[in-house]
Amino acid sequence: MPSDERPRAPLLPARRALADDVYDALLALLMDQVLEPGSRASIDGLARDLGVSPTPVREALARLESEGLVVKQALKGYRVAPLLDEEGLRQLFEMRRLLEPFAARLAAGRLAREQLGELEELCAAMRASGEGLHEGDERFRDYRDFAAQDSAFHTAIAARSGNALLSDAISRLRPHLHQYRVYFKPYAVDGTSREHEAILDALRRGDPEAAEAAMLAHIVCSYGRISRSLAAEPEPEPEPEPGR
Repeated sequence: MPSDERPRAPLLPARRALADDVYDALLALLMDQVLEPGSRASIDGLARDLGVSPTPVREALARLESEGLVVKQALKGYRVAPLLDEEGLRQLFEMRRLLEPFAARLAAGRLAREQLGELEELCAAMRASGEGLHEGDERFRDYRDFAAQDSAFHTAIAARSGNALLSDAISRLRPHLHQYRVYFKPYAVDGTSREHEAILDALRRGDPEAAEAAMLAHIVCSYGRISRSLAAEPEPEPEPEPGR
């Protein structure tokens, strides 16, 4: 077939896949603090490091900018956004308290058996990741698996709320929260897993009030864990059981 007659449509999914891969790679660098808050994110430099052209890097940075993880400065390019300060963290969790309990309430009764099964699998995976973290397992030591499973659990519930705008708003908050993995403490594993299971139990029973209460309790406890880590407090205070 002559070169000018070759079909070009199949190239588009490949380009999208590359852009997604570069986005995932840059997100991992941000979450692992390889790209430190406030540091410059050079398009050409990142393209060389990742072995790709500047185009997918530019697309990935634009996507990260829309999520607030990098900042574009006129005539200076991109810089990694600074970590939220204590006030920013408070505002982030205020938004979570407003949005996520309501999403859980809406999702209760909407979840099919297959969707509940997905949440059950995520809870089981988080328990396994938590055990690895406690045991110093190299696969989980950097908290990446646990954080990804945590994000997937919350995103899945929001997606089943039946409100696309609400789901999108919740999804946009998640990257900011994951920046705080640098402050991760081992005691967060057990608390988060236990609280997720309480949410799942309420969703499984199709109980909107219990799902909303369990999600609210989880977010309150999560904020307390991160706040204590920021304050470098050595031991957590007793936490209330979710949903009570």
